[in-house]
This record gives sequence, C-alpha cells and structure tokens, in this order.
Amino acid sequence: MTNADTTKQTEEREPSKAPLIVGSVVTVGILGFIGWGIWQSLNPAPVPLQGMLDANTISVAAKIPGRISQIYLKEGDMVKPGDLVAEIGIPEISAKLEQVKAQEAAAQAKENMAQTGARVQEKEAAAADYERARAGLALAQKSFNRVDALYKEGLVSAQRHDEVSAQLAAARELTTVASAKLSAVREGAREEEKAAAKALVAQAAGGVSEVESLANESTLKSPVAGEVTRVVMKAGEVAPAGFPIVMVTDLNDTWVTFNVREEELVNLKKGEKLSATIPALNADVTLEVTWINPRGNYATWRSTRQNSGYDLRTFEVRARPTEALDGLRPGMTVVVKR
Repeated sequence: MTNADTTKQTEEREPSKAPLIVGSVVTVGILGFIGWGIWQSLNPAPVPLQGMLDANTISVAAKIPGRISQIYLKEGDMVKPGDLVAEIGIPEISAKLEQVKAQEAAAQAKENMAQTGARVQEKEAAAADYERARAGLALAQKSFNRVDALYKEGLVSAQRHDEVSAQLAAARELTTVASAKLSAVREGAREEEKAAAKALVAQAAGGVSEVESLANESTLKSPVAGEVTRVVMKAGEVAPAGFPIVMVTDLNDTWVTFNVREEELVNLKKGEKLSATIPALNADVTLEVTWINPRGNYATWRSTRQNSGYDLRTFEVRARPTEALDGLRPGMTVVVKR
C-alpha cells in the first residue's frame, strides 16, 4: 500500500469539522437574537409624543336676521381687524330708525317748552286777557253798586238786583282764571314737569341709540386678523341671527393638542418647555405647556392582563409655540422629541 492510499483512507475515516462550526455560529446567532428581543421587550424605546396643531377660529355672524346682499371675501383671503366681510339687508331697521328719531324730536320739543316756558306772544295774550277781565270786573262792580243802591230805595226790582249780582260773581271768576293763567305763563312749568320732560328725551334717545346699533350690525366686519378658511353662506340667502357667515382663522393664535396617558403626566408640568418637530415643515419648534385638562375622559387604555394591571386614561394637554413660525396650518402633526 502506498502512502497516497494511506492518506486517502485516513481522510475518509475522519469527519469534516466545517458543519460543526457553522452550526455553532448559527446557534449563537439565534441565542443572541432571542436575547436582544428579550432586552428590547424589557427596555422598550420611548414612544414619541404626537400631537396636532390647532388655531383660533372666529365665526363672523349677524346679531339680527336678514338677507345677505353682498359678501366681500372668499376663502383664502387675508383680513385685518375691521375689514368688511358682508352686508345684510334689513329694511325694517331703516323704518324703525325713522320712527324713533321722530319720537326723539317730539320729546325734545316738549322738554324745550318745559324749560323755556311760554313764548312772548303767549305771555302778552295772557296779560291782555287778564286786563280785560279786570276791566270787566270793575264795570260789573260799578253796575252792581248803582243797582244795589236803587234796590235799597225800592226803585228797581229784585230780579234786576239778582242779575247784576250774578254778573259781578261771573266777572270775579273770570278775573281769577285769567290771573292764574297769567301766573302759569310767567312762571313756566313746574320742576316735576321739567324732570318728566327731560326723562322722556332720555328715553327717546336711548331708543334711537338701540336702533342705530342694530342698523350698524347690517355691516359685518372681521374682529381679528387672519385667513378666511370658509365662506358658509352666499349672497341672497337669509342669514339667521347668530349663524356663521364667514369663518376666519387667526394663524397667530395657535397651539398643539396632545393626548397623554396618565403615567406620562408626571413628566409634564404647566410652563414646561418641550422640544418638538413639525414633519410637514421639516422644522423644529419649542413649545410651552399652557394647560393640562384636570379630567381624564378622552380615551381609556384597557389592561391586557386579566389578573394584574390596570386601565389607563388619557389627558388632554395643550402647548403653545414660544416663537412665531411661518407656514403653520391647523391639523399639522407635531412630534415631541424624547
């Protein structure tokens, strides 16, 4: 037997070590993967805190119902405080305004009369009436004196005496009335009458102010600066009182709403600063926690274990950007870095 044959027989008898090494490597790899999985389950990566951007939206509505005559804005327009939004046609208000202005003018005339008293012509007429009454009284007194003297001498009848006596009494009454009228004209209205006339003027002025205020409501203006996000109604439609006609969103008044599980609230305090990113803008932003809802009623995380664990509730948390950032839109996703 040659040496080559001997070597060949030896190689056939000794098994190869390569499969054993490969198997060992695979086993170690599997064990390592299982160990890594166990470590990951025991030390899970923190779940990112995700929220949604929101902004203050104002509903521009009319205080009184009316037909929309014109809308000056369209969706996407930028507005400033005081910009015209729409016109409401309210013909009843115009008629009511004329009515209350007429009432105010009448009340003012009465008040002026009470304060200034009668005119000069009225005073002169009252004085003339009084002088005529006095002259009539003097004449009636002389006639009565003559008839009375004759009656006492038996030269006139009792009937004639009674007639001149009645004429004297009537002349006295007429003089009294004329005197009272002259005094009233000269003195003017009493203080109570002046106060009542003044109160009527104030009441009428209040009615005018009220109707003018309603008339001004026919012109709708934007109360804030922002963007028109929705035009709810169209020209020609009847707008009910308080129903929104245009929606304006103030993009400078924004906040982020997070829904945080209760075990994570320990890491959040009012006034705390949060570092976050806005994926849509690829921008970082700093947020300040401004409000944490005291009631946890948004959602409930149910325990998956029957014999242990407990349910978790979600609390609403709001945070505002500390600096202005261009391009912010309500509905954008905001992720807090952890």
